[in-house]
Parts: sequence; structure tokens; C-alpha cells
Amino acid sequence: MDVVKPLPLTRDELPESLRRFGDPQAPTPARTMAARGLVPLKGGDLVMLLLQLAADPAPEIAESARGTLEKLPPEVLDAACDAPMPAPFLDALADRIAESSDRLERIVANAATADATVARIARTCPERVCERIALNEQRVLGAPAIIEALYKNRSTRMSTVDRLVELAARHGVELEGVHTYQAHVEAIQGQLLPEPSDEPLPGDQMFGEALSEDRDAEAIDQDAVEGTEAVKDEFRPLSLRIAQMTLQEKLRLTLVGNAAARALLVRDSNRIVAMAAIASPMTTEAEASGIANSRQVPEEVLRFIGNKREWLGNYEVKKALVFNPKTPVGIAMKFLSHLQIGDLRTLARSRGVSAAVKTAAAQRVAKKGSG
Repeated sequence: MDVVKPLPLTRDELPESLRRFGDPQAPTPARTMAARGLVPLKGGDLVMLLLQLAADPAPEIAESARGTLEKLPPEVLDAACDAPMPAPFLDALADRIAESSDRLERIVANAATADATVARIARTCPERVCERIALNEQRVLGAPAIIEALYKNRSTRMSTVDRLVELAARHGVELEGVHTYQAHVEAIQGQLLPEPSDEPLPGDQMFGEALSEDRDAEAIDQDAVEGTEAVKDEFRPLSLRIAQMTLQEKLRLTLVGNAAARALLVRDSNRIVAMAAIASPMTTEAEASGIANSRQVPEEVLRFIGNKREWLGNYEVKKALVFNPKTPVGIAMKFLSHLQIGDLRTLARSRGVSAAVKTAAAQRVAKKGSG
């Protein structure tokens, strides 16, 4: 997918009608006058010129052009969104009208709009615009990054994501930016997926409600002595909603959910879900530290943490893995040499860890004590 060239364009890159006033090397008085809208241009040409000048290297000209753009009649901007402008201008215009769903719909429906622009809009646009983007099957199949962006956009309906995943799989398109893609494809195989609808389906609404109950906070209370865990009261509604989700809904939630959802999903009884949660690019080092303490997650999750190089600079992560009796012995032994002497003494007296880890810790304590 080609990158859209940012404004301002050079004189040679500009349409002929804009060169006199839009050339960054044009006389300052001419550019200043144009930025105020005092030039013999109308409609799409005027909008393009103002967009060019809004990126002018002279701050006062750029500010003036932005002000003139804001004062343009609504019908002029509406028409510009539909016009076959060069892609850099439609890309810049998308930023100017980002608060207007109506105009965003026009831009994503414009054949002249670059795929990269549509993908950028798809990352954060509201539900209605997501639906409009998803209808253009030819565009999204030619630019899988658009499907990936819609998948990760919390505003995209779950039913729409299912249809897009099925569409991509049917045409042999890989979504390399979605780590749950293959599992999602397998989860919906054989299912009868609903057709696009004007209103969200009940399942879409329930998924949206789960997102509204999710927060970037720890959802689990852990007893450091007993190793028991319990869902915090404030996240029990979210836990119940997740328990009722389909496999594909849980998989997507590992990407679009917050820390609370991931803490619940990584403890899911389905190991595919648990691994999707720990492998999510949204999972942070701090989350990994808490998960490494858990005795309710599968061994595969602890093994994943123990092999995730980016997290192993964190002492608490390594300590948690060594002290967790569910951690595979090979992983725990790998980090014994990283522990401080006080933690090694505690580990050597621990009743929870394996005999091999406990013995190795005692040997290290004795060695350091005699050194």
C-alpha cells in the first residue's frame, strides 16, 4: 500500500491551476492573499489551494489558510469530499473534517481517495463510517491493512469484523497485522454470518457493552500466600459477559480490550484464548508481571512470558516466574542466576516450588555465602 505524500507539494507536483499561488516558492504576498481566500479560484480548486497553504512553511500563512478553510460554506467542503482530487489533498482534507461522519463517509467512498488514507480513517472512525468502508469489498481486499484497521477499531461492529475475516479468508488474503486472524478464521468456519444491516445486531450491542465495562486496570485480586485469585467486584459484570462470548469475540477482545479484559482472557479455560491474550501486542510488561504470578494460567502462557525478550529486563517478571510453581522447571531454572540473595534464601525455604528449583536456589545461597 503506497504512502500518501504529505502537503505541501512542490510546484511541479501541483495541478497547473494551483501553481501561481500554491508554489511554496511563490512570492509571500501572493501566498498571503491566497491564504485569505482572495484569489480567483472556486470550489475544489480553492479547497486544494487552502489545504496546500495550510501546510505552508511560513506559520502565518498556514494559520491564515486554516482559518479560511474553517469559514468555507458547508456545501463547498461537501463537494470537495466527493471530488476527484489528487490523493494528497483528500488525505489532508480527511484531517480537516475528522469530526464530521457525513464527510468522512464521502471521502472513504471517493474512488480517488488513497487506500492508505482509508486505512488511517478506519483506525479511529465512528461506527457508521466503519460500515461504509466495509461495504467496499474490492478496496478492502486490495488493501488488507484496511481490514486490519477495522478489526482493531473498537467502533467496528463484531458482526462486520466476522464478515471481513470470512471475506479475506475466502479470497486467500492474509491479515498479517492481526495476530488472532487464523484462529478467528477457524472459529467462524461453518457459521452462517448475517448480512450487513442498518442497525447493530444484538451480538454487536453486547460486545459494545463489554467494551464499555472494560478499563485499563487490574481485574484480579491475588493472594500472595495462598496463590488464590478472585475477580474484583467491579469487574464481575465484565467477567460474566466474557464467559458468554463466542470464541471469535474473545479473540478480538484480546486486541481491542483493555488490561481488565486481557487479565480475564489470559485465564480463560480455552488455551487458544489465553495464548491470544498473552501474545496480544497490547499486553504490557506490567501486565506480564502480574500474569507471571498467576497459578491459574496455563503453562504455555508462563513459557511465553519466559521467552519474551522484551519483558525479561524486568526483575519482577523473572522473580514471579521462578516463584510460580506452575512455571516449567526449565524456564524457572534459567532465571535463578538473576535473583538477589534475599530472594534466593526465600526460594530455598519455599514449600511451593519444585524440589529441583528449591535445591538449586539453596546451592546458590551456599555458594554466595562461601564466596
